[in-house]
Amino acid sequence: MDLAFLTPLCDRPGPWASVYVDASRFRASTDEERTLEALAVQRALACAGADEATCHAVRMAVDELRHAPEPVGRAFFATRGEVVLDPALSTAPPGTSVHWAALPHTAPLLDLAGEDPLCLVVRVDREGAALELWPDAGDGPRRAERHLPLWAADSPERSAAEIAEALVRCQAETRADLVVLVGDDAECAAVHERLPAAVRERALRARPGAGDERLGAELVRARAAHEAEVFAAARGRGEEATEGVAALVDAAHEHRIAQLLIRADGPDAHRSVWVGAEPDQVGVRPDEPAVLGARDAVPARADDALLRCAVAAGADAVSVAGADPGAGPAGGLGALLRWGG
Repeated sequence: MDLAFLTPLCDRPGPWASVYVDASRFRASTDEERTLEALAVQRALACAGADEATCHAVRMAVDELRHAPEPVGRAFFATRGEVVLDPALSTAPPGTSVHWAALPHTAPLLDLAGEDPLCLVVRVDREGAALELWPDAGDGPRRAERHLPLWAADSPERSAAEIAEALVRCQAETRADLVVLVGDDAECAAVHERLPAAVRERALRARPGAGDERLGAELVRARAAHEAEVFAAARGRGEEATEGVAALVDAAHEHRIAQLLIRADGPDAHRSVWVGAEPDQVGVRPDEPAVLGARDAVPARADDALLRCAVAAGADAVSVAGADPGAGPAGGLGALLRWGG
């Protein structure tokens, strides 16, 4: 995910209110129920210690959702009586949640406000091949790109080569950054081995029997698995990746984070670090931000603090929550690194 849209959250001191609203359920409620939910958000913030002006601003923003054609959800980030940012969500959150903390709780956006990067889905069977462009959200093909003729029984090698060639052209035209092959093992393997290395590295197989509904979940899994594999390969080389809170804090100080990887349920994501007013004033001990010029240090979640560092450094971030257990960074936090500071 490109994090540039979060820049306004780095320019203001906290503390911050962060609210995630399931707008699909909210929209189906009566006016009275919507008002009560907005008031419940206000009360929850007040109980968490938020100031009255910020509580009121968030209540008004949530209440205004009744007039907006929200598809699934919206997040609100507010401080000092103002809603600073209110991004739409592409995936409904599991109910309305309310947070009051030193930093905005932005980590859930990686799973809820994805940019729907494109996957090129290639269905291969004895009937030929169909190329479809899907968003990562997995809610069905955006459009069919093309259909290729029947797989030639008398020349399967030629058929595989023709499909691979069409796949490469389509990937270049659409700029899909992930290719997912769906179909019988033999046909998919024949196409896969004829792809050039640059495309073959981003071509994955969907699990057998993936119909359209199941395929949507497979694309989410495939994306997370791909990112986890890239991280594991870089970590194996020992020079281009790191994991763990302490190592990531060091990388943030050196402005070396190129891509932050987060598994929301990892223990390190919830671990407390210490932060100052500036993004790079972060440390694993309460005295570290002072060394970096912070007047006061306050505790914050590690995932949110590192995301703030990534925003300020122009890095991006990705969720690996859909990858298989054990894949991706240990503890749930890792990064691909850039060279230099």
